[in-house]
Amino acid sequence: MYIVNFERIDFYFPIWLLGICYFWNLLRNFGVLGSSKGCSRISRNFTLMENSSTMIGPRGLIKKYEFVRVVVQCLYSLGYQKSASCLESESGVSYKSKGFERLEVQILNGDWDGCIDTLIAITDLNDERRASVLFPVFKQCFLEYLNRGDDSLALNVLRKRVSSLQMSKDTIHNLASSMLCLEGMNLGKIDEGVVLELRKRLLVELERLLPPPEVVPERRLEHLVETVVTSQIDSCLYHNSSVAISLYEDHCCGRDQIPTETVQILTEHKNEVWFVQFSNNGEYLASSSSDCSAIIWKVLEDSKLTLKHTLRSHQNPVSFVAWSPDDTKLLTCGNAEVLKLWDVETGICKHTFGDHGFIVSSCAWFPDSKRLVCGSSDTEKGIFMCDCDGNEIKAWRGTRIPKVLDLAVTPDGENLISVLSDKDIRILNLGTYAERVISEEHPITSLSVSVDCKNFIVNLNSQEIHMWDVAGKWEKPFKYTGHSQNKYVIRSCFGGLDSTFIASGSENSQIYIWNRRNSKPIEILSGHSMTVNCVSWNPKRPKMLASASDDHTIRIWGPCQSSEI
Repeated sequence: MYIVNFERIDFYFPIWLLGICYFWNLLRNFGVLGSSKGCSRISRNFTLMENSSTMIGPRGLIKKYEFVRVVVQCLYSLGYQKSASCLESESGVSYKSKGFERLEVQILNGDWDGCIDTLIAITDLNDERRASVLFPVFKQCFLEYLNRGDDSLALNVLRKRVSSLQMSKDTIHNLASSMLCLEGMNLGKIDEGVVLELRKRLLVELERLLPPPEVVPERRLEHLVETVVTSQIDSCLYHNSSVAISLYEDHCCGRDQIPTETVQILTEHKNEVWFVQFSNNGEYLASSSSDCSAIIWKVLEDSKLTLKHTLRSHQNPVSFVAWSPDDTKLLTCGNAEVLKLWDVETGICKHTFGDHGFIVSSCAWFPDSKRLVCGSSDTEKGIFMCDCDGNEIKAWRGTRIPKVLDLAVTPDGENLISVLSDKDIRILNLGTYAERVISEEHPITSLSVSVDCKNFIVNLNSQEIHMWDVAGKWEKPFKYTGHSQNKYVIRSCFGGLDSTFIASGSENSQIYIWNRRNSKPIEILSGHSMTVNCVSWNPKRPKMLASASDDHTIRIWGPCQSSEI
């Protein structure tokens, strides 16, 4: 007699089952499941109301029966049992089909032959799905027969029922040797309470596996409503708020949800401002200028910015800055200029990398804030990773790594993206070292990576911005147009809630904002008097944007007609 250990059933059952199938020589051609004689088809058991043509809704697109049935299910799922039962009684509509109600009775009573015949009668099942539905039933039936000592009935399930699922012969061959596991199995007795609980679990599983209209998909009404809400959000060009969407009216945001007005002008730089970037926590802004300085600004509670530190150690123009992920350190560098590491809190330079011959075109941090990677326009230096003391950890050099114009590390640290020789984008997976190269037709001036690590954008001198996916699933980029860029380095960025927007400077002194699902700009911001070189969107304040211009100023942008950012 087999004694079943309930705790080990799920682990050993496939091996056990297939092993016995092999033992009984079930590699012959499998037959078709038993006759459904005496069992009417489930699809014929619905009420007359289901088959009626009553339609509701302003456009008459909704079947009344289905709508009521989905509402009943929703009430049950929300815990309103009495309301759901009352609606079922008043409408004559049950969220469970007549066939599933019969199936429920059969399973709870252990009527396995009736249960199997009921499932066989379902017409809307292909062979694969039918097998997935019947297998847990056979499993439960098999275990219960063994549990009460009916070995012959259990083996009959294997020989006549399980064989009809047409399992792969290769699967049976590969697992047949596992029959030896039977000898070492310590099986135990299952009491009636556990059996009943297993039957209830089986019903839940079948409710998940069976197709409509036999069952209503789980939480169907919530899914339908959420789909509509999501669709409205996706079609809203200005959606930029985490406030819950009301179901009382259709959703549509106004332009006051994104930064469109200048709320502050910072004038401390004495020459062209080339770069701005908010810290990851949104509490600071760093800027760099051709006046050979960089500045750290503090974002106050009222969204105004005040100068925190002026960093004056560079001898040449400073072309970019990079915040460490923990926002405690800042890197600054420039044209023919050394790379410097600053302490954000004190404003003290903690380390200078290399000497005046040390040419770095760009750099980026790894998520641990302890390692950084640098790219050089000097082909002999290539790309190299080092620690905060300048000790080299790894390098990529040689003919395959020509001059590096820009690079970035995805926030998860998995990929290194670099712009090589003007037109090539190299994506290197730092775990597998698999790489992919994308070739653009026009020179690239900069790149930026989305916070979710899925996408990146590059600015081209052809007056386009291209968005690519990091995983390499796209054959072509999504393109954004409208701004002006022919000869200068213009830097764009992702921004807003869930990186919904893309912003870019322009050589015509304006700022362009796109909803990333649309190729044409939704806003064009005026205020600067010369080329806008760089923009940065505050990652924690989705209605705050900063821009840097050749007019020597930094502008902070906020929503129109609002004092809050």
